[in-house]
Amino acid sequence: MSPSDPSRARKTRTIHQTVVLPGSPDEVYQALMTSRGHSGFSGAPARINDRVGATFVVWGGYIHGRNLELVPGKRIVQSWRPSEETWPEDYYSTVTFELSESPGGTRLRFEHAGVLADHAGHLSAGWKESYWLPLAAYLKKRRRAPGPVKSRRRGRGRA
Repeated sequence: MSPSDPSRARKTRTIHQTVVLPGSPDEVYQALMTSRGHSGFSGAPARINDRVGATFVVWGGYIHGRNLELVPGKRIVQSWRPSEETWPEDYYSTVTFELSESPGGTRLRFEHAGVLADHAGHLSAGWKESYWLPLAAYLKKRRRAPGPVKSRRRGRGRA
């Protein structure tokens, strides 16, 4: 931590969570890192660009951040900030999603570092309720959804 680091004067916590989600690591990555996927599981508008350095806005503007490191199907690291009166506008925490194959789908190891201490409780619960549960339901539903049906029309010729 550098002397100019804004977290130096703030009490922070780190949230660690692990969950197994249905679907491949690539499917989980796409759900988290595409506007369509994120909106699909969250039910809220999302604008995500899958380039390092690009900004994102999810949950209808509640969460803002920047992509710091992206390894498709394996790792996502982002700066992250909620739009809350008690969260300083110039302060970002860091979220890390580590994805790996697991029996039953994808093991997602999650770390949210630099969480302001006053927010740790509700954010820890929020990741479970607002991310892991709806993300699992979204992925499960997508796995059950039938693929596109191709039909062939056979014309009846007249002689």
